[in-house]
Amino acid sequence: MITLKQTKRCIGFLIVAGFLIQCKQNKEMPLPPGDPDNGGLILPEGFEAVVVVDSIGSARHLAVNDNGDIYIKMRYAHPEGENIGLRDTDNNGKADIIKRFGVYDQKGWYGTGMRIYNDYLYFSTAGEVYRQKITPDKLVPEAKTELILTDDFKNALYGYSHIAKPITFDNDGHIYIPFGSPSDVCQPGDLDRKPGALGQYPCPELEWHAGVWQFDANRTNQLQKDGKRYATGIRSIVGMDWNDTDNTLYALQHGRDNMNRNWPDIYSPWQSAMLPAEEFLRVKEGSDAGWPYYYYDQIQGKKVLNPEYGGDGIKEGNGAENVQPIIGFPGHWAPNDLHFYKGDQFPKHYKNGAFIAFHGSTIRSPFPQSGYFVGFVPFKNGKAGDWEVFADGFVQVDKIVDTDEAGYRPMGIAMGPDGSLYISESEHGKIWRVMYKGDKKSFGPEQLAQMEKRKKQPHIRTPNETTDDLTPMRVESGAILYNKYCGSCHMSSGQGDGIRFPPIAGSKWVKGDQKNLINVVLNGLQGPIEVNGKPFDGIMPPMDYLEDKEIAEILTYVRKEFGDNATPVSSFSIKSGRYYAKKAKEDIN
Repeated sequence: MITLKQTKRCIGFLIVAGFLIQCKQNKEMPLPPGDPDNGGLILPEGFEAVVVVDSIGSARHLAVNDNGDIYIKMRYAHPEGENIGLRDTDNNGKADIIKRFGVYDQKGWYGTGMRIYNDYLYFSTAGEVYRQKITPDKLVPEAKTELILTDDFKNALYGYSHIAKPITFDNDGHIYIPFGSPSDVCQPGDLDRKPGALGQYPCPELEWHAGVWQFDANRTNQLQKDGKRYATGIRSIVGMDWNDTDNTLYALQHGRDNMNRNWPDIYSPWQSAMLPAEEFLRVKEGSDAGWPYYYYDQIQGKKVLNPEYGGDGIKEGNGAENVQPIIGFPGHWAPNDLHFYKGDQFPKHYKNGAFIAFHGSTIRSPFPQSGYFVGFVPFKNGKAGDWEVFADGFVQVDKIVDTDEAGYRPMGIAMGPDGSLYISESEHGKIWRVMYKGDKKSFGPEQLAQMEKRKKQPHIRTPNETTDDLTPMRVESGAILYNKYCGSCHMSSGQGDGIRFPPIAGSKWVKGDQKNLINVVLNGLQGPIEVNGKPFDGIMPPMDYLEDKEIAEILTYVRKEFGDNATPVSSFSIKSGRYYAKKAKEDIN
């Protein structure tokens, strides 16, 4: 006679066995057809891509379960949930079930991480890390959401910048979480990013910021003090991954900004566009990558002293004593995800190598913005080779003047159970599935050489210091817009009328921090104010009705013509100004 206990045990065995069979079938199912145009992507010969889903909103990182279900961390909160689950029920490569989930009381903002670990879905905002137990056969997890970590914002007086929470795991039950620097080069809040401002020494931020902390992956309600500082001297991390091949953490650092704006006597606009390198780091416990005292110059191939600490672009100081990057990528490419490929679907060349999603630059003006592709770094015997272009075609324009002109911006990378590679992008919410259908034995130098040519594209190649300078073009457009919208008050000379309308020529409002100027244009300004030693008490109405690109061109012209050739303004900066102004109003209300 079979007992009730034995019956339950058999049912449990059948459920588990059925799930394992489903997973195995999923891995062995034929690959779906790629889109005729590969979803707009340019890939090595033999690869195809299919668009899984399109226009779901600003998608960040993603993860793929053993049964092929896709989970996406969205950038913004939503009343129906900040996460999205996708399922393809007929194996045509297209998601036919799309469900939102994940409503919780968050303190942070914007999604920054999504990973699956030990049958749990881990995901993060900028302020918290959560997890949910995945329910077998169910797309949406039914278990209660657990809070793993809350960022208690140590040293909040420095600000909240660079606090993304990408996550990865080792094989011993630990979760790794970075805590980015709230400043550019360890300057107090009132001096951060101010021209000529020196950095603090020793840097007090390093106690709680600019590093990676190790935590217990299974413990709930942790604070930063409950973890262990694993590595330091890393300014900002958005992409990182644990490499099982050598059992080591790898991370991609976003470098500092404002070389030319803050130190024009040392760095040219071209150098400011190219430097510092985005560092691909092998992160050992106890390692120090050197921020804020040093940065990596990929052109010279060495770490040099930051000008905030006495550097002149050449002095090395003790930079050689810090962890050196495996590769120094060109400045401001924004590497936002990292994935070590362990699958067998792709040719042998890609096995155990690193895929990197470059989100693309925002502050390369006056030169074209750069990045916006998926790169690959081959690893052989534990050593990295030269970086390659793996997936291109995201930008959809010949030359990106401002970031918002890029068609798509790669964001997240994940591998499916059959070895397919999934790529997310943040502008519209498009997800691609990349598959290999060629002859793996014949894949080699010829196919790689074709992709090597992509490095000559304007959004990847090193810009020419003279012919690629976009300032003349933007100033010309800005001059027309300025005289249309601003000249009647501030005069074509920028001198104002001397009575009601203040001069802008030589004004600190124009050549100072561009954030102040952007704020005035978007929100208006009401006196009394003092300009060039003279009082004014008028009203300037907001000009927020203009498009971001129009405002950027006007302000670029104004700063060039009347601001002692101050740095250009990008439309991305205008877009950011609108966002933070709106958020400030919401916080007040």
